[in-house]
Amino acid sequence: MSDKAKRVRKVLAAKFDMNEADLVPEASIVSDLGANSLDIVEIAMALEKEFDIEISDEDIESTKTLRGLEQLIDEKT
Repeated sequence: MSDKAKRVRKVLAAKFDMNEADLVPEASIVSDLGANSLDIVEIAMALEKEFDIEISDEDIESTKTLRGLEQLIDEKT
């Protein structure tokens, strides 16, 4: 697992009060983690801060899984 992927998992684990090891790549942000629209905005903001990037609303809304978030970060960094 890359350093970026570990950092993404750290952000999600903190947001949802979970163990990082319990986050699997195919986990759905909405269905499996229980995120609502506010959570998704907060995730985007936390990732923007963590990686010093900007994430558009369209990008974050089209990202459905942990793997998708990791790929989005790879594209933006």
